[in-house]
Amino acid sequence: MLWKRGYAGCETKLIKVLGRSSSTRFAEWAMSLKKLVRLAGTLAFRLTLWYAFIFTLTSLGAFLLFNFLISSGLRERTVQALLAEVSELSSHLALKGLDVVELDIVQDAESSGVDRMFLRVLSLDGEELVSSNMTSWTNVATNRVALTRLTSGESHVFETLTMPQLPYKVRILYGIIGPGKIVQIGKSLEDDQRFMGAFRERFFVMMATLMVFGGLIGWFMARRALSGIEEVTRTAVEISAGDIERRVPLKSRGTEIDRLATTFNDMLDRIHGLIHGMREMTDNIAHDLRSPITRIRGVAEMALTSGESMDEYENMAANTIEECDRVLEMIETMLDISELEAGAGNLAMGEVDMAGVVEDACELFQPPAEDKGIAVVVEVPTGALVYGDIQRLQRMVANLLDNAIKYTPPEGTVTVSTDGDKSMVFVEVKDTGIGISGEDFSNIFERFYRCDPSRSDAGVGLGLSLVMAIARSHGGDVAITSSPGKGSTFTVSLPRNPLS
Repeated sequence: MLWKRGYAGCETKLIKVLGRSSSTRFAEWAMSLKKLVRLAGTLAFRLTLWYAFIFTLTSLGAFLLFNFLISSGLRERTVQALLAEVSELSSHLALKGLDVVELDIVQDAESSGVDRMFLRVLSLDGEELVSSNMTSWTNVATNRVALTRLTSGESHVFETLTMPQLPYKVRILYGIIGPGKIVQIGKSLEDDQRFMGAFRERFFVMMATLMVFGGLIGWFMARRALSGIEEVTRTAVEISAGDIERRVPLKSRGTEIDRLATTFNDMLDRIHGLIHGMREMTDNIAHDLRSPITRIRGVAEMALTSGESMDEYENMAANTIEECDRVLEMIETMLDISELEAGAGNLAMGEVDMAGVVEDACELFQPPAEDKGIAVVVEVPTGALVYGDIQRLQRMVANLLDNAIKYTPPEGTVTVSTDGDKSMVFVEVKDTGIGISGEDFSNIFERFYRCDPSRSDAGVGLGLSLVMAIARSHGGDVAITSSPGKGSTFTVSLPRNPLS
């Protein structure tokens, strides 16, 4: 009884092991099937299938062409050999008589093989006069239709027979070799059919081999060609997972995939820059809006809690309006910069004389400059014409001039000039102000960026950002040179025609 219980326990364990093994094999089979299905859906697999399909069609077309050419050549060779035999027998009959012809046909049949060729001479009514060994050709009858066609004037008649006792077809020629004499020559097509069979067999073997190698090469080439797309896909997946610093590696092969990767990386750099700019802008907005909003709230609280006179309330209301205007101006400037940088700004393009724009701006800022004891020097020759939005360009020059006056101490000088060549116009604003230090130089055009000495001024750090946005929206740029304590020079370059 104990051994029975032990056997039953082992059997139960064996069933469990087999069950787990079957489940494992099924899971592996399902996983392999899933991989095959996923592989069949890839672009590389579809390209390989198309390559194999086109290669198969091409090979089939080549086979049909070669098969036709070779079979036609073999058939023509047989026809010419039979016609040459008829011509030779006709000559021998005319010169040496029927006895010599009989000897010839026996020798010709034996040299070719009596089971491969036969010859016999017939009368016009089909009666056999002489023949070679006909042991293998007993079932070959005389074609009465062929005899009739010959007696009607045709020089020769061909027919192809399939003999029940022979595995190969027979080509038969009827021809007149003399008065009242017709020769019947039969030739087995065994050699031709064997040759064609060997050709077809070798061709299909070669085609199958080439298809296998061609498929492997096609798969390799497709995978190699699409490796760049896979890199782009992997990079996009990693970026979507949060790695925004990831970029597609470039192979420097100059292919379409490399151009795609370069464009994709440029797009990522642009997006990264926008995200970085948005983060900085959000931080700066929070910093720069806090002060005016706090002041507005303080004025409102004072109006609610104090018992001031009507004049005091009017002053509070005026301060509130002033702070609101300052916030609105900052928001509008931010929107202008964003629209210009995104290419969404509606520019009223037309011919603009930058000399006139500079003169008007200098005239506008002359009073505050004089109040501060700053000399404004204007050097504007004629011919500084560009194609652009005059209001935006006026604002650009005004911001540069305001910035120069703001950071130039009393008794300083601000010089505004224009210059140009055949394709560009240059507007230069030079001051003798405090200058810009090296650590601030690369960030001067960033939104809300202000150098430490300017933190006490009323500006919010958007003026130079707007200048750069306007210049670039017109196809231009802004360059800066500066020395701390000596002054700065801003040079705006604008194309005369942005489309050129």
